[in-house]
Amino acid sequence: MTDDKFKTYGNVFDNYTNKNLFKMITQGLFEGLESPVSIGKEANIFTGVKKDGTTVIIKIYRLETCDFNRMYEYIRTDPRVPNIKKNKRKVIFEWARREYVNLLKAREVGVRVPLPMAIKDNIIVMEKIGKTEVAPKLKDSYADMDVLSRRVIAFMKKLNLANMVHGDLSEFNILEQGGKPIFIDFSQATSLDYPNAAEYVKRDVRNIAKFFRKKGVDITEEEILEKITIK
Repeated sequence: MTDDKFKTYGNVFDNYTNKNLFKMITQGLFEGLESPVSIGKEANIFTGVKKDGTTVIIKIYRLETCDFNRMYEYIRTDPRVPNIKKNKRKVIFEWARREYVNLLKAREVGVRVPLPMAIKDNIIVMEKIGKTEVAPKLKDSYADMDVLSRRVIAFMKKLNLANMVHGDLSEFNILEQGGKPIFIDFSQATSLDYPNAAEYVKRDVRNIAKFFRKKGVDITEEEILEKITIK
């Protein structure tokens, strides 16, 4: 990555984030930012290349424009994060840490997610899904939807059995590769002990049922809930 190219992307970030990016580059975690995958109000996602030529994903939570009040509402009643203060940076750093930890836990129970490789405050380095281009989102997939629906529901059940709920599951944060789903965006995922967990489960089920019905799959919310719920 050229200096000019870094300056172009660097303008997106605050000085604190730029310093952390350079620290991670110095540590050999990646050589630099390459192509933007997604630029949003909450997070910026880029591809990056390691010294061995491997392409990775670098997710950077924005410190200036994140809706940290929404993040705080998720975090403040999470039993895993007692007594967190309503400090903007601390909340955003915890939000990123939640995603990193939740990705690891999801992998442990057999849910296909990107492998998280490193974290530094608001920056996460993770596996890139896709051989050349980043794998398409479920909404853009042309794979067999009947097969995909069964596999998505199986992953939802594995999360449930592990006392987890994704909390924002939809066709926008599931990737598809080779007819298989990959769940992404786990920062809001939480345990089923969370006060609003039951509502999050219902929301995930509603989103998934709605999407697959639009794709011609004969499935109802009640059927999905029955399949994923612990007996």
